[in-house]
Amino acid sequence: MLTKFETKSNRVKGLSFHPRRPWILASLHSGVIQMWDYRMGTLLDRFDEHDGPVRGVHFHATQPLFVSGGDDYKIKVWNYKTHRCLFTLTGHLDYIRTVQFHHEYPWIVSASDDQTIRIWNWQSRTCVAVLTGHNHYVMCASFHPKEDLVVSASLDQTVRVWDIGALRKKTVSPADDIMRLTQMNTDLFGGVDAVVKYVLEGHDRGVNWASFHPTLPLIVSGADDRQVKLWRMNDTKAWEVDTLRGHMNNVSCVMFHAKQDIIVSNSEDKSIRIWDATKRTGIQTFRREHDRFWILAAHPEMNLLAAGHDSGMIVFKLERERPAFSVSADTVFYVKDRFLRFFEYSTQKEVQVAPIRRPGSVSLNQSPRTLSYSPTENAVLICSDVDGGSYDLYIVPKDSTGSLQDGKKGAGGSAVFVARNRFAVLEKSSNQVLVKNLKNEIVKKSPLPIATDAIYYAGTGNLLCKAEDRVVIFDLQQRLVLGELQAAGVKYVVWSTDMESVALLSKHAVVIASKKLVHRSTLHETIRVKSGAWDENGVFVYSTLNHIKYCLPNGDSGIIKTLDVPIYITRVIGNNIFCLDRDGKNKLITVDASEYIFKLALLRKRYDHVMSMIKSSQLCGQAVISYLQQKGFPEVALHFVKDEKTRFNLALESGNIQIAVASAKEIDDKDHWYRLGIEALRQGNVGIVEYAYQRTKNFERLAFLYLITGFMDKVGFMCKIAGQNNNLMGQFHNALYLGDARKRAEILENAGQLPLAYATAATHGLTEIADRLAAELGENVPSLPAGKSRSLLIPPAPLISSVDWPLLRVMRGTFEVGLDATGRAEVEEDDDAVIADWDDEDLNIVDASDAVANDDGFNAEEGEANEEDGEDGGWDLEDLELPPEADTPKAAGNTRSTVFVAPTPGMPVSQIWTQKSSLAGEHAAAGNFDTAMRLLSRQLGIKNFAPLKSLFLDLHMGSHSYLRALATAPVVSIAVEKGWSESSSPNVRGPPALVFSFSQMEDRLKAAYKATTEGKFPEALRQFLSILHTIPLIVVDSRREVDEVKELIEIVREYVLGLRMELKRKELKDNVNRQQELAAYFTNCKLQRVHMRLVLSNAMALCYKQKNLATAEHFARLLLENSPNEVQAKKARQVQQQCSGKRDSAELNYDYRNPFVVCGFTYAPIYRGQKDISCPYCASRFVPSVEGQLCTICELAVVGADASGLLCSPTQQR
Repeated sequence: MLTKFETKSNRVKGLSFHPRRPWILASLHSGVIQMWDYRMGTLLDRFDEHDGPVRGVHFHATQPLFVSGGDDYKIKVWNYKTHRCLFTLTGHLDYIRTVQFHHEYPWIVSASDDQTIRIWNWQSRTCVAVLTGHNHYVMCASFHPKEDLVVSASLDQTVRVWDIGALRKKTVSPADDIMRLTQMNTDLFGGVDAVVKYVLEGHDRGVNWASFHPTLPLIVSGADDRQVKLWRMNDTKAWEVDTLRGHMNNVSCVMFHAKQDIIVSNSEDKSIRIWDATKRTGIQTFRREHDRFWILAAHPEMNLLAAGHDSGMIVFKLERERPAFSVSADTVFYVKDRFLRFFEYSTQKEVQVAPIRRPGSVSLNQSPRTLSYSPTENAVLICSDVDGGSYDLYIVPKDSTGSLQDGKKGAGGSAVFVARNRFAVLEKSSNQVLVKNLKNEIVKKSPLPIATDAIYYAGTGNLLCKAEDRVVIFDLQQRLVLGELQAAGVKYVVWSTDMESVALLSKHAVVIASKKLVHRSTLHETIRVKSGAWDENGVFVYSTLNHIKYCLPNGDSGIIKTLDVPIYITRVIGNNIFCLDRDGKNKLITVDASEYIFKLALLRKRYDHVMSMIKSSQLCGQAVISYLQQKGFPEVALHFVKDEKTRFNLALESGNIQIAVASAKEIDDKDHWYRLGIEALRQGNVGIVEYAYQRTKNFERLAFLYLITGFMDKVGFMCKIAGQNNNLMGQFHNALYLGDARKRAEILENAGQLPLAYATAATHGLTEIADRLAAELGENVPSLPAGKSRSLLIPPAPLISSVDWPLLRVMRGTFEVGLDATGRAEVEEDDDAVIADWDDEDLNIVDASDAVANDDGFNAEEGEANEEDGEDGGWDLEDLELPPEADTPKAAGNTRSTVFVAPTPGMPVSQIWTQKSSLAGEHAAAGNFDTAMRLLSRQLGIKNFAPLKSLFLDLHMGSHSYLRALATAPVVSIAVEKGWSESSSPNVRGPPALVFSFSQMEDRLKAAYKATTEGKFPEALRQFLSILHTIPLIVVDSRREVDEVKELIEIVREYVLGLRMELKRKELKDNVNRQQELAAYFTNCKLQRVHMRLVLSNAMALCYKQKNLATAEHFARLLLENSPNEVQAKKARQVQQQCSGKRDSAELNYDYRNPFVVCGFTYAPIYRGQKDISCPYCASRFVPSVEGQLCTICELAVVGADASGLLCSPTQQR
C-alpha cells in the first residue's frame, strides 16, 4: 500500500472521490462532512447541518453537488461552490445508511434502517420509487454503472438485485394525463417501477455491503459472517461463484478494483485485504493497530482508493504507476503490459521488443521499478521488488524479428550499468557493490563509503550512491569519493546529455548540482515532484502532479503548462516534451518555451537573442516585467509595459528621465511629480526639477533650488509669491536667502513682531526704520548686546550658475540601439526630439516672473494656451493664402460603421466587491447577505442575525444610488464606491462606501457615556448594544484602527454587563443580599472613572444601610482612591470612620481579595482557577454549563463556538 494522504478525525462512515478534482468527501460519526484536497493535504471546507452521524455521502459526476444521508432521517443535497445545503429530502423513517447519485439520470438511491430503498428525483425533489422487500436494516444500495439495476445488502442475510427499467422508461417518455393519474393513485408501496430481479442467499449473518463489477456481470458482497462472496448473474438467474475467507471479524465494505482484476475488502478486524478476482485467493493484507475499518471508496478515473476507520481516513494506491524507462540517444526503452518496448523520438514510432518474465508470486508491487540500458551491447537490466528485490538481465536482439534471450536473474534491489559490458548490483546486507559481466558473473566487489539505499549511474566507472540524508559519487576503480552533497530523500537522478549537470529529485524538492556534486540550486515544491529531463540549452524541465515547470541554471523557476493527469517526462527537444503516461503510452506535448529561453538568454548575456525575441514574440505579462526588474534590466521591461504607473517606476529605476516625464504628465499625480523631482535632482537636471516642483506647487523647495543654482532674481519673485499667498515664513526665508535685511525687517513689522523687527533694523544699521519702531514700542524697546561684532548673513554664491550638470558621453546599450528605433533615420529624429523635450515651452515650465505678473501663482493651463501663439515667433513664416477650411476635403479614414455592436456586459460591481473580500460589511453592502452571515458565523460564531437585519439593509441601501432613466424603464442601481474621484480609472473598482464608520461608533459611545452619567440605564444599554451590533459590519483602513475596534468591544462589553446587573438589581425588591452582591459585582467592571465613582458610592451606601460594614469600608477606600469630588470624599471618609474594624452582618457571595470575573448569564463570580467559557465575539465569560447557548451580553454569538476572530480591515487579509 502506498499511502498518499491521511487524516485524523472522528470515525469516518462515508467517503466519496470527486471525479475530476483532487478532492474527497469524508462524512463523520460526529455529524460533520469534511471536504479535503488529498493532493495538497488541506481541509477545503466543512459542512455541519446534520444532527447525528452522517453514514453516506456521494459527489455528483458533472454538477457541483454532493448528497449526504444521516441518522437524522434526512437526505441533504449540497452545492459545494456556494457552501450551502440546497434542499432536504425527507421520507425515510430510520437511519440512512448510503446515498448515491445516478451516473446519467437525476436520481439518488438511498438505503435505510426502515427496511426500504428509495429512489429520489433531485431535480423535482420528490421520491419516485420505494423498493420494499428486505425485512431488516438495508445496509447499502447502489446503481449499476451501465444497466438499469440496483443492488442492495441487508441484515436479513440477503443481497437483492432490483430492475428499475420501468422507472427509466417512465422518465424518458413522459406519460399522458391518464397515465399520470393512474400513477398518482398507485399505492406508495405498491408501484411497479422497480421489481426484484434476484435474491442472493448464502451468507449466514447480516450482509453489510454489496457492489457491482464495473464491466462484468459479477457482484461481490461482505457480511457479518466474516466472508466475502462472489456472485455471477445472467438474464434469468444469479448464483454464488466462490467464498473468500480470511477476515477475523465483520466485513464492513467490499468492492471490485476499477482497473485491476482484484477485490478490495475491509473489516472491523482492523485490516484491508486484497484478493485475486480470478484465482479467488488472498494477495495482500494491510493492518492498523487500533482502528477498525468501516468504508471503502474507489476513484472513478484514477488508481486511488480510500478507507475510513475509527480515527480518520487514508487515501492510498495499491501499486506504483510509474513505468520503468531508460533514455538512450534517440530512443527510450520502457516496460508496458509485461512487454519490453522502445520508442524512437525522431520517427515517433513505437516497437514492441519482447515479453519479459512474469513474477512467480501474486502479491502487489511486482512490476519493474527501474530500467538500465547499455547501448553498445544492447543489454537491458530490469529491477523489481520480486523476492525482496531482484534484477533480470536481457540481451535485446539487434533486429526486432529476433526473440529476447532468456534473462539472467539475480538478487539485489538496485542494479545499473557502469560500463559497456559491466553492471553494478547493490548488496544491502553487506553494504557493498558487486560488479558483474554480461554472463552474470561477479568480476569485482567494492565496499561503499556510506550506508547506501540505492545506486545510480554517474558516468563510466562511477556510481551515485544514495543514503537517507545525502548522496555521494563513488569511483569504483580507484575506490574514491569524488563528490558529496546533503540531499534528503532522493528518489530519482537525471543527468544532462553532456553529463555536466545532475538533477536530484525527491518527493518535494529538486536539487541541481554539477557533475562533482557542487550544489547550484534547490527548488521546493508543495506538490509531489514526479519526473524531469534536461533540454539542449541546459534548462531542467520537470513535472509535478499537476504542472510542467522549468528550472534555470541559476535556480529561477516557473510554470510551463498545467496538467490534467500526471506524466513522466523522458525527453525535451525544443518546444516538444516527450513523456510516458501512467498507462505506459508515449505522448508528445507541445509547449511554448519562449519564456524560459528568454530568461536563459538574459542570464547568459546573449542580448542579441533577447532583442530578437522581444521584437518577434508575444512575451508580455506582469511575470516577465517583474523578472526583468528584479534582474536589473528595467530598461528592457519598459518595452513591454503599457500601464503608465509601471512605466514611470521602470523609467525612474533605469534613469530614463524622458519616459518618466511623459508618464508623469499622463498620470499627473502629486506623488509622481515629487518622485520625478528627486530623480531629476539626483541626475542634476535642473530644468526637470524646476518643472516638477512647479507642478506640485512646492514653493519652499523651488526657492531653495533657485538659491543653489544661482537664480537670485527668481528667488526674489518667489518672495513676492509668498507674500501674495500670505506665507510669512516662506517670505522671510526668501528674504534670508537674498540677504535683504530691509525686507526682513519689513516682514517682521507686518507680522506684528515689532521687537524682532527693531532688533533686525538696529543690527543692520537701518536707523530710520529702527527709530520709527522705537517710537512705536516706547518703553518696550529691546536692549541689544553691546560689544558684539555684526556681519550680514548671506548665502555664498554658487560655483556654476543656472546650468544642468555636465553628462558623460557613453555608448548606447544593446537594448537602446535595438529597441528605440528600427532605422537610422528614425534614431536621428529621436535624438532631435530628445533635445526638444528639455525645452521650457514643451515642458510647460512657467517663468516665476510671469506668475507674479499674473498675480495668481502657477497656472500650467494658461502656459499651454499661450504656447500656440508664440510657437513660430522668430521664424518669419509666410502666409500661404490657402483656400477656406470648409473646402478642404476631410480624410475618410475615421468614418464609423453603421452596424451597432453591443458591448460585452461587464461584471457587476457588487460581484467585484465580494470576489476577494472576506469582510462581512462589504458582502452585506453588495447584497450578498447569505455569504455575509456565513462569514460572521465563521469569524465570530454569530448565530442570531435578527438584531443585524436592519443594519444589513442599511448597508445595502447606503452603498447604492438609484436613478430613474425613463418613466417606463426600471430603476438603474449604481454602486457607490469608497474614495471615488473623477480621475480614477473606470476599470479599477474601489470597495463599497459603507454607511457605518468607526467615527460613528465613537460618537455613539459618547452618547452612551452621557446616558450612563445621567442614570438613564435602559437608554445607555440600548446605545451600547447598538455599538456591539454594528462593529462586526464596519471596515477600517489600518492595523491601528483594528486594535482600537477590539479595544472598543472590551469597553462596551464591560458596560453592557454592568448595566444589565444594575437593571436586574433594581427589579429585585425583597432579596436584599442579592441586591448588594449585584452592586458589588458592578464595581468589578472596568468603567470610566466618573462612572466608577458613582458605582462605588452606590455599593457603599447599599452595604452600609444593610450593616455589611466591612464591605462598605472596602468600597469607601476604593472610592477615595478614584479622585472623588468633595461631597463623595466627605461621605466616604465618614463611612470609613464608622465601619473601621467592624464585620459584615450577612455573608455575601463576594470576596474582593480573590480576583474574579462575572458570569454574563448567572451574574455570579467565577474566581481565578475555576473553569469558564467565553463568547467568541465579545469575549464575555460564562460558567461551563452555558456552552452552546446565545451570549446574553452581545445577543449575537453562541457561547463556546469555534471562530477565527474579528476581521474588519483589508490589512488583516494580506
